[in-house]
Amino acid sequence: MNKERFKTINAVYLILIEGGKILLSDRLNTGYFDGFYSLPAGHVEKGETLKEAMIREAKEELGINLLELDLVHVMYRNILDKERISFFFKCKKYQGVIKNMEAEKCDDLSWFDVNDLPENMIPYTKEAVNYYLNKVPYSERED
Repeated sequence: MNKERFKTINAVYLILIEGGKILLSDRLNTGYFDGFYSLPAGHVEKGETLKEAMIREAKEELGINLLELDLVHVMYRNILDKERISFFFKCKKYQGVIKNMEAEKCDDLSWFDVNDLPENMIPYTKEAVNYYLNKVPYSERED
């Protein structure tokens, strides 16, 4: 008997904080929470490790090379009967100048005070930032 294995959709998110401010991107033309701020992020591709995916996404979206990463939060989400696991990485060191490399998908890149996140931020990413700030390594969420 060939039983299909349970599968999840995995994504990586970048927490980049400088001087008490966190970098957020305003989504555009994606079909998912357009007009809302989120962390720079992307899906893990087949054959990639989580860190490799995060490094690739940062290069594609921000034009920077991530040099030091720590996994700081994992969020299990059940959304529309699709299970997702989101991995949140804190970047401690990077190389390059941050710029919006995907203007067709990102309307704005801005720094926000970590204690005053925008109202129009995707709820689960806002939760994840707060979990990170409070040193909570794992959470679960039903959307």
